[in-house]
Amino acid sequence: MNRREFSKGMLIAGAGLSTGSMMRAAGGETNPGGEYYEEPPKKLPVRKFDVVIAGGGTAGVVAAIAAARQGAKTVLIEAKGYPGGTVTEGGTALHSYYNLWKAFPGVQKRQVVKGIPQEIIDRLMKVGGCSGHAEMTEGYNYDSICTCIDTEFYKLVTFEMLVEAGVFVCVNTLLTGAIMDGPRLRGVIAESRSGREAFYAKSFVDCTAYGDLAAYAGAKYTEPNDYAVCNSVGIGNVSIDKYYAFIKANNAVGQLARGIRSGQPDQIVRAGAEWLKVPGLAEGARAIGMGMITTTVHDNYLMFIKCNLKMPVSPTDRDESAKAELEIRRRMAKVVELFRQYVPGCEKAFMARTSPRLCIRRGRLIACDYDITLSDVLEARHFDDEVMVYGFHDSAPRLQVKNGGTYGIPYKALRVAGIENLLAAGMLITSDHEAHMSTRNTVCCMGQGQGAGAAAALCAGRSCSTRDLPYPALRDALKKSGVYFES
Repeated sequence: MNRREFSKGMLIAGAGLSTGSMMRAAGGETNPGGEYYEEPPKKLPVRKFDVVIAGGGTAGVVAAIAAARQGAKTVLIEAKGYPGGTVTEGGTALHSYYNLWKAFPGVQKRQVVKGIPQEIIDRLMKVGGCSGHAEMTEGYNYDSICTCIDTEFYKLVTFEMLVEAGVFVCVNTLLTGAIMDGPRLRGVIAESRSGREAFYAKSFVDCTAYGDLAAYAGAKYTEPNDYAVCNSVGIGNVSIDKYYAFIKANNAVGQLARGIRSGQPDQIVRAGAEWLKVPGLAEGARAIGMGMITTTVHDNYLMFIKCNLKMPVSPTDRDESAKAELEIRRRMAKVVELFRQYVPGCEKAFMARTSPRLCIRRGRLIACDYDITLSDVLEARHFDDEVMVYGFHDSAPRLQVKNGGTYGIPYKALRVAGIENLLAAGMLITSDHEAHMSTRNTVCCMGQGQGAGAAAALCAGRSCSTRDLPYPALRDALKKSGVYFES
């Protein structure tokens, strides 16, 4: 396992305690400028909680709500000014609350992810921010259901749910270090415009997507750099109905789902093709890594068109990421040009939304007590310590969960190896790229978040390590919170 160099002694928070701070420079040098600045010691104000959730994205929102509802005094630390993460920044549909029943005739339709992730959908439906669980009528070998969301309403709804649950929400706050006591995490250091603070707690969950907290804490990790990064552009003044007619006329229909759009049922909410062989458009799309599948919950709006870019190094590299940010924004401008030029109904299209920064599919891969394998996923394996079940694979129909079934996410796959009281949820787990193509998806990350948040709260309440938590207590808490289990 690779490990970043850590600077110890940045802050002495008490006897036997130290903090870790990640340091890296281009070319592997630790100090490319040839000089150092020794930061003077500083006493930081301390806040005390039961549970710290690092990262308010796809998994973190659900983890924080779950922990607080278990009665834990919970803080959520998020770098941006809103929660939601990839759900709001990818701007796509959520995959998937259901098993892949339509690809397997005779298999029962089942909603396999419920609990807090479904509560979010229920709240979105009330404000007109969701298509509902729209059934796929084309491309259902990929997913049987398409759940499209309004990204802006998602930010609002989840923020409200966090506050209602009693979570202390720290947005615009950057995680900058970990306070360790041997193998136990005692606290984290965070910085905002209000200053630098230490947050002490009994249990912690890393939902940062990049694995920042686990890395600060000294966990083992690798950086596979096995995915392209992306950004998505929302396009206004367009027609998804005309877009669908265009791809159909070119014999390229790949996916189609109908649901609620602008308050009206049975409207197209997802349409697209894997590839359009339209001269000019095909070459232009290929050159910028542009996908041709989109969703919407509003008339006259395509919620997202993605541009992908493969970086030469991990997206944790600040300088290479800066280059990627610029290149992808150039590509998104080109997306709008291509739609104006080639797609009927889009002649006056304009860029209506972009993500504030790169969207990643993997940053650091954190070593956990169990590593989910591709065989676990495809063979629909279940475990005796599951926190959820899941049935979607993003490489379908090439790879599908056996017989339209589900596999389990075991609790041990969320426990960060070598650290007593740290869990990881979301795209941080699962080393096998093909298995990760399932576990990294939005609804799976949400379910992992509920499992991790509930477990962290129970550990805090019992003052026990993550490995000493009796599984029956966790399963009972999850079932009472609406989590679905196959048996």
